[in-house]
Amino acid sequence: MSKLVGTAGVSVLGDKSLEFYRDPVAFCQQRIEKHGTRIFQSRLLNKPTSFVCSVEGMKELLCEKSSVFLKDPTDVMHNMYGDNIVTANGEEACLLRLSLTNLFTGKCLASGSDLINSVSERCLKDLSATGEPVSVYPLFKRLGTELVLGLFLNVNPDETPELFQDITALCTLHWHGIISTPVSVKVPLWSSGFCTALEAKDKLMDIIKDKLECQRQGFVGYLRDLPLPDASCASQHLLLFISALIPKALASLLTSFTLVLSGPDKKEIRNHARADPDYLYYVLLEIQRLWPPFIGGRRIANQDTTLGGFHIPKGYAAMYISHAIHRDPEVFHQPEDFLPERWGGRNAGQEHLLCSLGNGPRNCIGVQLNNVFLKAACGYLLQHYDWDLSPYSQDLQYKWLPVSRPTVPPMVSFTELELECLRPA
Repeated sequence: MSKLVGTAGVSVLGDKSLEFYRDPVAFCQQRIEKHGTRIFQSRLLNKPTSFVCSVEGMKELLCEKSSVFLKDPTDVMHNMYGDNIVTANGEEACLLRLSLTNLFTGKCLASGSDLINSVSERCLKDLSATGEPVSVYPLFKRLGTELVLGLFLNVNPDETPELFQDITALCTLHWHGIISTPVSVKVPLWSSGFCTALEAKDKLMDIIKDKLECQRQGFVGYLRDLPLPDASCASQHLLLFISALIPKALASLLTSFTLVLSGPDKKEIRNHARADPDYLYYVLLEIQRLWPPFIGGRRIANQDTTLGGFHIPKGYAAMYISHAIHRDPEVFHQPEDFLPERWGGRNAGQEHLLCSLGNGPRNCIGVQLNNVFLKAACGYLLQHYDWDLSPYSQDLQYKWLPVSRPTVPPMVSFTELELECLRPA
């Protein structure tokens, strides 16, 4: 057993949170190069933290020792979302997963396919109508919002436009609580971002509870019938499911898909993905590998343990960094290159090594739903358009927090495909 390399510094003065949040990718890469290992320590959120940047370390953290490394009960997610499958630990988390899994698989998942396809068509059908370039990130965020509100709350923007706009605005305010300093302050004419987010949460909960009382159909109806621990459990989970997390993750991945497949030099890849569903799947896996929507996740050790042969004391945090894990050269050959074919060759059957939506027994319960969303939206784009950056030269430098996307929203021009282009040769 070895001592963790790096230093956790001293309380407050040694904290590296600001440096990490400015550029988490550079933060980790500099330390990997300095220490010669993909597991090291620093101080984050004023707590000694082991950073995990290797596939083997991630598997040990999230899979083999998932009962040792627990969710942090003081995390801001708990303040914003309350008790739910994401914030729970131990037996409670296992029971919630057992109860909720059926909502995101099988018959329940299939029942949403018509809505998913219709929303994709409604949001994407007129991208070439004006001939003007489109700012794709907000477009895809709107698509994601329509999907989650339609699927989880039966709210349609055409049928109840005011309710849709109200919920969307409240979800945005609520999201700001995750990226705000967790201090609730309210004085005349001014409230802290965190305080405003908590107020938005209360209003969303009122809407959700009304839906649970009145709705008998769809996802809300399925959720009502589940054996959940208490009366508030269903509403807490609906808050999680309709929040800005899913639309932003979907917008992140769809933006990366659009950018990496843009331009005449990617025409062959687009054509291959149009014609071959397996290849489209490889493309989507490679996008999640290179541009994961979330930088990673954090756990707390509930006992003395090890990671990668390094000693981890009880109370230490462990932060897995998906961007670095997905570029582990021990697993991914040419880790910086976009190579969809790797998933049909060298990395065939290794989808489980990705952690863009978590991994192990505590991974995101909506992974299958996310895949259905992506296939529907990307499939529609491929079947109806070619596209290119407009202007061609744009700053595509990514920011990674709170969700990965280009710092400057990219502009893309879409050209509708002729029917002849879609027919097999």
